[in-house]
Amino acid sequence: MLSMNKFKSILKIIGIVLGAVVVLALAYVWYVVISYHRIEDHTKIAVSAPISGVETDKAEAGEEYTILSYNIGFGAYSPDYTFFMDGGKSSWAESKESVLKLVNGSGDFVLSNDPDFVLFQEVDCDSTRSYHVDQTKILAEKFPEYDSTYALNYDSPFLLYPILEPHGASKAGVLTLSRFGISSCERRSLPISESLSKYIDLDRCYSVNRIPLKNGKELVLINLHLSAYGSSEEVRAGQTAMLREEMQKEYEAGNYVIAGGDFNHDLKLETDDPALFWAHFYDRNLLPEHFSFAMDGLGSEKKQALSNTCRDAGVVYDPETAYTVTVDGFIISDNIKCTYYENLENNYEFSDHNPVLMKFVLEE
Repeated sequence: MLSMNKFKSILKIIGIVLGAVVVLALAYVWYVVISYHRIEDHTKIAVSAPISGVETDKAEAGEEYTILSYNIGFGAYSPDYTFFMDGGKSSWAESKESVLKLVNGSGDFVLSNDPDFVLFQEVDCDSTRSYHVDQTKILAEKFPEYDSTYALNYDSPFLLYPILEPHGASKAGVLTLSRFGISSCERRSLPISESLSKYIDLDRCYSVNRIPLKNGKELVLINLHLSAYGSSEEVRAGQTAMLREEMQKEYEAGNYVIAGGDFNHDLKLETDDPALFWAHFYDRNLLPEHFSFAMDGLGSEKKQALSNTCRDAGVVYDPETAYTVTVDGFIISDNIKCTYYENLENNYEFSDHNPVLMKFVLEE
């Protein structure tokens, strides 16, 4: 039987341990709060010249070009990978070797389609979850004769959750590649939630890439990755309104405009489905005049027949039972003619997304 003194000593030790835990927890919360920041809106992004040293030419109206958009899922999503934020298990990629394999696989798949322009999303440059592999370097080296820009879209402090495999610190962004010269790039900061969720939704943006044409106008490529995970109606409305104003401004300036990437909206739905957790429909009434989703030009039947572009990452991918949805695509201005459109089916071999390919002509 414990003496009173020993009992008091045990209680004291327990108190000290609990106190230390509380202090550490408060210190971590303070670290997350003071680490929070947003990159300033209208930030100029450096344009990287081709690695090969070859000078890029100017694009021109009347020619057919190919553009491809691909969310590579930070090099983690093999078909059997599940992500903790989607209800799955893992918070890191399986291994550094797996990251290298999947990122190289994504890049090679894109390269095999010989695109003139590429919009990549969820490309890590220095993240715990992807073993600090600089994925921008890997992808840029596959396109040595292309100009490139990279804008951070996710920049978080070290996240301690899940406890057994903390997600860690993340730096991810949107990477744009162009066979033709990019004269400038601007990063626009999208509105995000002001609730506690802002600490895991850093730092949503799109990049505005200007490509001068031989006719004196510009092709404006907007590379975007909108918010997911059940973002509020207010956030969704704010992001789509900002995108609408951006596209309208460029069109009124006489430019050609393509906005492409991961919209995190169901692009095939015509009305919202309350049964869906996060993939709300994209109301076409939110588009500015003179703009449309390129897939809508296929007609309803052909659009619905397109393979989907994103799988449920909460479970292992099974082509027979998997929930899939189309969240990736392109919005185009009416001075651009879409001549071919396809959601490329690669069975989610390298990512939880499949790429989207479009051929187009800039009309005279």
